[in-house]
This record gives sequence, C-alpha cells and structure tokens, in this order.
Amino acid sequence: MPQLDFFALAMLEVVLAGALAGLIGVLVVLRERAFFTMSLTHATFPGAVAAAMLGGSVPIGAAVAAVALIAVAVGIGRIRSQGPAVASGVMLTAGFALGALLQSLAPLAIDVESFLVGQVLAVTGADIGLTAAVLAAAGAVWALAGRHLVFSSADESGYRRAGMRPGIPETLSLALIAGTVVSIMPVVGAILGVALIVAPAAAARLLVRDWRWMLVLAPAIGIASGITGLLASRWLDLAPGGAIALVAAVLYGLAWAVTGLRPVRAAGRRRSVARST
Repeated sequence: MPQLDFFALAMLEVVLAGALAGLIGVLVVLRERAFFTMSLTHATFPGAVAAAMLGGSVPIGAAVAAVALIAVAVGIGRIRSQGPAVASGVMLTAGFALGALLQSLAPLAIDVESFLVGQVLAVTGADIGLTAAVLAAAGAVWALAGRHLVFSSADESGYRRAGMRPGIPETLSLALIAGTVVSIMPVVGAILGVALIVAPAAAARLLVRDWRWMLVLAPAIGIASGITGLLASRWLDLAPGGAIALVAAVLYGLAWAVTGLRPVRAAGRRRSVARST
C-alpha cells in the first residue's frame, strides 16, 4: 500500500475521530455528561504537558491524567454536600491550571497550542491506530451492552430495582469518554474536544428519537464535521481544530432550526385543512 501524505493521514484521522466522537457523544448526551466531558477535556492538559516535558507519549500522559482526575471527581461526587457538578468544576479548573503551571516551569519542544486546539495535520500512524482501537472498543460496547447503557441512563433507580448494578455501566461510560477525549486530542485538542463529542450527538437527538438511530446519525454528523472542517481549513487557511469544532456547532444549529420549523409547518397544514373543510 502506498504511503499516505500528511493530508491524507489527517483526513483518515478526522473520519475515525468523527465517528468515535459521534458514538460516544450519544452516551454523553443520554447520560447528561456534557459538563463532565468538558471538564475531562481540560483535565487531560496537564498529563499531555508532563509527558512532553519527560519526552514520553503525549496520549499516554493525557490518559494517566484523565484516570487520576476521574478518581478525584468520583471521590468528590460522593460527598453529599458537593455532587457531580461541583466535582466536574473542580476537575476542570484544577486540571487546566496544573497544565498551565507545568508549561510555565520549562520550555517544551512541542508547541503547547497543539495540546489546546489540536494539530491534525501532524498526526502519525500511532495516533490513527489509537483512534481506530478506541472506535472498535466503543462499537463493541454499544453492541454488547447498549441496552444496559440506555436503561441505566434513563432510569437508574429502575435499573437498580431490576437487580442490576448501575456502577458497571457508569464505569464503562467514564472509560469510553476518557478514551475518546484522549484519542481525539490530535484533532481538536484539549479545549475544543467537547464540541466534536457533544454537538453531533445533540443534533442527532433533535432529529431522531430512537437511540439506535442516534448511533447512526451522530457518527455521520461527526464525520461530516471533520471532513468539512478539514477541507475548509485547507481552502481558507484556517486552524483545522477550530474549523472542525465550528462546523459541528453549525450543524447542531441547523438541526435545531429544522426541528423548530416542524411545529410551524404542522400548524400551517392544520390551518389549511380547517379552511378546506
């Protein structure tokens, strides 16, 4: 197979990342984990910086930071007077502040901005392999445990009364969200990752009601966001990460506009029928 150039590698990565973000975004939207996901995207920043300082793997450093900060967030969330929202807020601010502090201690050979907004044009085969592996894992989890994830998301107390433990799907969800955040860092960085994860799934939820169709539509919107944003960045000389995140937001806005027009059209049809009778 001929070796791909840098733009072809970037295109392959945005397709995989868009599909992955769409699949996991459905989980994030159904479990109402958007704020947690935003916090986690910021919390991976110190791990990435520390790994770069030590000359190690940036994705591994981000993953270690994600696991550590998830443990902290879970611990804070179990305090009755605090809750998950407070835990996510602490994780967001502490993680980003720690990353900024580490970055100020020593100069890095890697541009710090690439951690924040991504550098998809510099992706490697290892980056693509990681995204593909997490995408395969996400697909397998949805295929094998999708009903459990949806049931526990919609009615946790009912899931517990049915004799099942909600902690298992919750742990799976956190692991998949963390893996996705780390995997798509090369595409949209630590700050913009939440847009690619949440916006396609939120748009799909506006357009379809069945979670199975969301699993089809959300990855399609994520892939369209990645391809369109990458091409726009090339044609208009824009930052790829920002362009991809902006396209995802625009597609969500279009979905919202389409669903907003439905009641208007339905009312118009009812008035027409009334006049004809």
